[in-house]
Amino acid sequence: MCPKLLYSKGKNSISKTKSCSFPLFVLIEDLNLKQKVSCYLPVLCLSKIYEKLLSFLYPTGKLGLTVNVALRFRYENKSLTIHENDLCLFVVVVSGETGCGKTTQIPQYILESEIESGHGALCSVICTQPRRISAMSVSERVAAERGEKIGESVGYKVRLEGIKSRDTRLLFCTTGILLRRLLVDRNLKGVTHVIVDEIHERGMNEDFLLIVLKDLLPRRPELRLILMSATLNAELFSSYFGGAPMLQIPGFTYPVQTHFLEDVLDMTGYKLTPYNQVDDYGQDKTWKTQKQGVRKRKSRIAFVVEDALEAANFKEYTSQTRDSLSCWNPDLIGFNLIENILCHICKKERPGAILVFMTGWDDINALKDQLQAHPLLGDQSKVLILTCHGSMASSDQRLIFDKPDDEVRKIVLATNMAETSITINDVVFVVDCGKAKESSYDALNNTPCLLPSWISKASALQRRGRAGRVQPGECYRLYPKCVYDAFADYQLPELLRTPLQSLCLQIKSLQLGSIPEFLSKALQSPELLSVQNAVEYLKIIGALDAKENLTVLGHHLSMLPVEPKLGKMLILGAMFHCLDPIVTVVAGLSVRDPFLMPLDKKDLAESAKSQFAGRYYSDHLTVVRAYEGWKEAEREQVGYEYCWNNFLSAQTLKAIDSLRKQFLSLLLDTGLFNDEQNTCNEWSHDEHFVRAVICAGLYPGICSVMNKEKSVSLKTMEDGPVLLYSNSVNGKESSIPYPWLVFNEKVKVNSVFLRDSTAISDSILLLFGGNISKGVLDGHLKMLGGYLEFFMNPALAEIYLIVKREFDELIQTKLLNPKMDIHCFQELLSAVRLLVSEDRCEGKFVLNRQLIIPPTKNLTSAAPPPPAPGMISRNGSGPGGDNSKSQLQTLVTRAGHEAPLYQTKQVRNIQFQSTVVVNGMEFVGQPCSNKKLAEKDAAAEALQWLMGGNQSRPEDIERLSVLLKPSKNKKQHR
Repeated sequence: MCPKLLYSKGKNSISKTKSCSFPLFVLIEDLNLKQKVSCYLPVLCLSKIYEKLLSFLYPTGKLGLTVNVALRFRYENKSLTIHENDLCLFVVVVSGETGCGKTTQIPQYILESEIESGHGALCSVICTQPRRISAMSVSERVAAERGEKIGESVGYKVRLEGIKSRDTRLLFCTTGILLRRLLVDRNLKGVTHVIVDEIHERGMNEDFLLIVLKDLLPRRPELRLILMSATLNAELFSSYFGGAPMLQIPGFTYPVQTHFLEDVLDMTGYKLTPYNQVDDYGQDKTWKTQKQGVRKRKSRIAFVVEDALEAANFKEYTSQTRDSLSCWNPDLIGFNLIENILCHICKKERPGAILVFMTGWDDINALKDQLQAHPLLGDQSKVLILTCHGSMASSDQRLIFDKPDDEVRKIVLATNMAETSITINDVVFVVDCGKAKESSYDALNNTPCLLPSWISKASALQRRGRAGRVQPGECYRLYPKCVYDAFADYQLPELLRTPLQSLCLQIKSLQLGSIPEFLSKALQSPELLSVQNAVEYLKIIGALDAKENLTVLGHHLSMLPVEPKLGKMLILGAMFHCLDPIVTVVAGLSVRDPFLMPLDKKDLAESAKSQFAGRYYSDHLTVVRAYEGWKEAEREQVGYEYCWNNFLSAQTLKAIDSLRKQFLSLLLDTGLFNDEQNTCNEWSHDEHFVRAVICAGLYPGICSVMNKEKSVSLKTMEDGPVLLYSNSVNGKESSIPYPWLVFNEKVKVNSVFLRDSTAISDSILLLFGGNISKGVLDGHLKMLGGYLEFFMNPALAEIYLIVKREFDELIQTKLLNPKMDIHCFQELLSAVRLLVSEDRCEGKFVLNRQLIIPPTKNLTSAAPPPPAPGMISRNGSGPGGDNSKSQLQTLVTRAGHEAPLYQTKQVRNIQFQSTVVVNGMEFVGQPCSNKKLAEKDAAAEALQWLMGGNQSRPEDIERLSVLLKPSKNKKQHR
């Protein structure tokens, strides 16, 4: 039971029966009575303020049993329609400043009221949190306050982890967990109260949940919804629910002294120069360090605050401080400045932990390495350095709450996940870099970006508040006051700046109707183009049908808490018995690159990585081989030596191992495989088939490969030319013997970069990619609405179509009947594996695929041999004349193009080789004894590719002429 405090009107007449931590001053505005009530409320007290909160939730005074009188009147008159204006009768918006205790106390108030009214057994309160660590830490705090063990009346549930029991009445969970419950229980049967905490963060899941709950309330008039925000934007949420009553609770936090950059420089005497601001990311990320040089164009970070800095006046500060501010670079984090501030605190300030807010994992790791090399900060007997990041295991995240020995100062390096709902009791000092990595989305080019950006004023206030939760504190802001004044009040909602594929899938799985219509109900609706891109993507991967209805595959994907493309890869990996490598690939895509690249040992590191890469031309398979080697080394208890010798991050490999266990547990629940190791990994050693399943998951992330003499040209449908990251195994290749790359992520900085890739053949793309359609010609196949085109022998094209159709039917049947044994389709599977494994990866079906053919070793002066059956003759007759040059000339001129251009060079003493350029496409012939024969051979090569290997016929020439005609959109064939 919650400890009670007796209440009376006078502040001095409060009699405490049990001590509490600190008081709250509460200001409540009753929108109906138009009056304000101010009183003193001790924590854990069932006071009149608490009664006021309950009066909003239960206007009749009968707690937990009835609805508002007006609504009850409608029910008695059999009027079952609940108008949108009535939503305010079900909802309360609580705006509580940092430290007011709303997260821990309000759920207990509600639970206690239900127990006292005799309805405790029927009470079920769900309180959502935006992050795993928040749900876990808050539940443990509440259970401790109630004198219970976690899992009794208070529990928590996060992805693949949770502690609760049949007696649990107050459940803290992530927002995603509640959304998944709605998949199987659309009315939240048995739930009496839903509390959505930290709604001011405007995460995608939170905005989505609000729409769902708004639609649910008319069907569940006995359900009560409490929205809690840490900032003063409660009016937005109140108006969204038809003018719901608001409770504003000023928080009691201890005083926090704020130091802006100009104050920090004055206080410490530190001097900024253009050189000491460059952040050192270590030898393995030298490129990132070097990239901080002089920029040709202002970054978004600098552009936002440019006017504020120009208008600023720092006359009251010393000349050294003014000089430092004049060369301050807003693009950089300032590792050296942070190090100086930490030394200042350790040497001159009172005891207490330090919380440092950074932008991401690379910054955290690099700063940690720098601090550990410092003589004072790296002394483990005096300083304990911990990290907190979303990708870390829960057990590692919890270490930040442990208090070290008195003589040891704790420093926590964290991302913005430590902003809300996390109280580290011993934190006295906060260092705020003022930035966070924020996702943005270019809907026009369908390209996501993840770049550092300035935080909002609301976030800055939250960060500052971490220092004053249980004692007075100090906040060091690494940006001037004028820059803070230029911050936006609130962050742009995630719904407006990220791809919407997962969200659209959830909408369909919850049967919420039309996706655009549903999203139009949001607090702020996303762009229609973003919605259309997401719907089109889900159609391409097979999650939605042509009428935008959920398919069987889409239903399975909606049950997996991962991106749709990764979920599809997991499902097919389980279905086709190559589970281990595929689970490793998906886990590897969910964390950072495990390979390290120290500058002074770069050659050795690249050599070690190349041993894992082999000739697979795949970043994903490279990670698989590295992980498998590490697991073997771990079994022999030499894992550390293995990582050291192969320049691998042990921490990243452990994260991959942890994620693998989570994914395997999720897949086991789908019933698509059993946990027999031999069965689920029967084909794990078939490299071609594993590559094909990777393609099935990452499609339509497809990039064409054009090998030039000394380099590789890459293009995607949306972006045109793209580049590979330097740490990609394919980024160092001068040629890639595959026509295509599939990739997981592309990021636009100045150019568009592909982070990771796997090379695939035509057969893999045709059988494991999306839908195939017939073109205008026999043997002409199209994908992605004609963006991808293939030309081949008509009989072969028909084989691909038949095998593809039957293979898709097999997948559909298996999804409908998870227990079905796919070995019943052994002939079909053998055909698929044969086509995939025997494809020589030449890309010979692609219209403008260029092969750089080296001169043959056995040179002959004789004329080329007669053509094989079904192939185009080098000198055969046709509608354009009696040789291949005439036929090619006729073809291109009828299509309205310029005449073919021949480039012939001598490759040996009396050998010549010709290249013909047709409509921007190059075709290389075989070496011949003279220039005339070399040009004919190149022309024949071009015709053979254009005809898909067929003997040329007059009707073929006519149809190819139509095909090659330039369109109005200047579409480029691939």
